[in-house]
Amino acid sequence: MQRKSVLKQNSSRCAVAFFNLDLIAPSKIHKNLLRWFKKNGRDLPWKKTQNPYAIWVSEIMLQQTQVDTVIPYYRKFLKSFPTVRHLAHADLSEVLKVWEGLGYYSRARNLHRASQIILNHFQGKISDTLEDLLSLPGIGRSTAGAILSLAYNKEAPILDGNVKRVLSRLFAISGDPKERKTEKILWHLSESLIPKSHANAFNQALMDLGSMVCTSKNPQCLHCPLHHLCKGEASGKPERYPTKTVKKSVPSFNAVSAVIEKNGKVFLDQRPLKGFLGGLWEFPNWRTMEDKNLKGWLRNQTKKEFDGSFKIDGFIGTFRQIYSHFKLTLHVYHGVLTDKRVGHKREGRWVPIRKLYLFPMSRIHRRISEVIDGEIGR
Repeated sequence: MQRKSVLKQNSSRCAVAFFNLDLIAPSKIHKNLLRWFKKNGRDLPWKKTQNPYAIWVSEIMLQQTQVDTVIPYYRKFLKSFPTVRHLAHADLSEVLKVWEGLGYYSRARNLHRASQIILNHFQGKISDTLEDLLSLPGIGRSTAGAILSLAYNKEAPILDGNVKRVLSRLFAISGDPKERKTEKILWHLSESLIPKSHANAFNQALMDLGSMVCTSKNPQCLHCPLHHLCKGEASGKPERYPTKTVKKSVPSFNAVSAVIEKNGKVFLDQRPLKGFLGGLWEFPNWRTMEDKNLKGWLRNQTKKEFDGSFKIDGFIGTFRQIYSHFKLTLHVYHGVLTDKRVGHKREGRWVPIRKLYLFPMSRIHRRISEVIDGEIGR
């Protein structure tokens, strides 16, 4: 009766999706998928535990990051911060340093902040209720569902990228999963399909199927345990489900950076804690529209913000980095301040070259630090 009421409230396309669910007996999906998962499921470190803290860490790391990239970071993170209490008591700079290179650093900041909330308001225990989990920074509905189902075996739905693709093809849902209307359908399907007492295995199986078989390109339909039930495969063109979002072109920016040396130390800025790359350290840099006379432009900028003139004595190199929303080309120069004073008009710190490895940095500034450590620090 509940499913019929949902049918009446949604559009005709919703109705088609839910009607398909009625046509396909969920028990067939459960039986075929769980049998496949038992034989073929991925051997991943976070699958070997039901510790909610370890599962939470893995789910945050897996947001927008490939499994193979996550595995070594996951192990290193748990070794550094084995419990919620260890993470909550750690300094944010320590957390960012362990996270360095994994990207999307707001995830690390949210983990750290959430661990302190868990320690102070939930007696150090990760809750097994959806409401409590959603109150924590960095945890959305799918991450909460993963924690509840994988750690506590609760019948909570998940909807990561792999699951969206599997369900879209299984029920031939052609809408864009990012659109609210389509996402609502997929959430309903994900929740309706969970078998009682088997939420843990079933949700893991959905994710593994999307990663291993029902891939975005060249899906291996003949090896899929749901092959004979899949409406997308029956259409002859499973790849058209779900509708692909047209990627927007990302802008490119030029910037110039100064490695400013004084008495064997170089100057580092720390980015604001909130915002892009928050809390990371970097060499002073400025965006520029100029392609010529970068040296003169750099001298003028450093003169405004540091006590003394910046004498350029070498070009370190051009470094490039592609971020999710822009491309950066950074031209880096080395030099010294000619004035003996050590004052400056910006927040930051003078750091011995041999100590640069201690400071968490983005990938592009880490590469710069490695170059100067090899050339200047010798």
